[in-house]
Amino acid sequence: MSRRNDSMGEADVIPLHGPGGRPRPRPTPRRRSLTPPPAQTPSAPEVEVPEPSATLPAPSGPSGPTELERSVGEVADFLRRRLAGRYSVDEFGFDPDLNENVILPVLRPLYERWFRVETIGVENVPAEGGALLVANHSGTLPLDALMTVVATHDDLPTPRNLRMLAADLVFGMPGAGAIARKAGHTLACNPDAEALLADGELVGVWPEGFKGIGKAYADRYKLQRFGRGGFVSAALRTGVPIIPCSIVGAEEIYPKIGDLGPIARLLGVPYFPITPTWPLLGPLGLVPLPSKWYIEFGEPIRTDEFEAGAADDPMLVFNLTDQVRENIQQTLYRLLSGRRNAFLG
Repeated sequence: MSRRNDSMGEADVIPLHGPGGRPRPRPTPRRRSLTPPPAQTPSAPEVEVPEPSATLPAPSGPSGPTELERSVGEVADFLRRRLAGRYSVDEFGFDPDLNENVILPVLRPLYERWFRVETIGVENVPAEGGALLVANHSGTLPLDALMTVVATHDDLPTPRNLRMLAADLVFGMPGAGAIARKAGHTLACNPDAEALLADGELVGVWPEGFKGIGKAYADRYKLQRFGRGGFVSAALRTGVPIIPCSIVGAEEIYPKIGDLGPIARLLGVPYFPITPTWPLLGPLGLVPLPSKWYIEFGEPIRTDEFEAGAADDPMLVFNLTDQVRENIQQTLYRLLSGRRNAFLG
């Protein structure tokens, strides 16, 4: 709101006191009054108040809203927008307002304080335009994918929303599928991947799938097969770069030492893991171990240099898939060789 400064005209005022603050003397009457004039009370002496010294500190006061006040204000603004319907959702169900104000703030404590994630090579992720990020998968539960979402939003010079390609199982789970859609993620299929890439989005894929996150702890950091290379054909058709992404630290959060197959089949899930803390410690066993994480974004692999129809060449797709896989595997070995401890880094 702008303040108005109303100017007022100044009227001529006849001073009641003369210079120095003393009363003006009354004129001497020409005729003698029967009553003597009242005695004049001497005015109080003027006291000069010294100006405050420049060396004395000025009293401190609130310079602006506190962190708590800002947070409360942001929450109030968010609720007003939701109640008024002032937010947008794209054709895949992505709700940027909900993602920015609810989903990412929930993940940040894990990212910043629990796993203490460090990112490397953020300059390799383009600031705009379509790009396909391909990463290794591990950890029994797919927390590595969620932490990569935070990394691409918070640590890049230009924040970007990573649109993950997830398995059908995720969208079949009650509640989880709706949240995944709101966060901007979609099915791991070529039509959805190509539509997002052609629209200039940053898309993430974990080609190992459940074979990667469900592997035994003894096989940690050994990449599994990358499928048939569908992600490479999607990148070739849209001409976007492929960004290899290597994640170290996720293998240690739930060390899988066994698998209860009958329970997994009963629940309709790929595996039912046994870890040193689960199911022995009950719900406490669901708390991930606080390993130290590193996420490195490798140099982009260009696909716009290939001829039209290259996506239909099985040998070319296979070679590019193997190149991306080997790039990630060698980066994992390098990061592991420089790590002194899984939990201290």
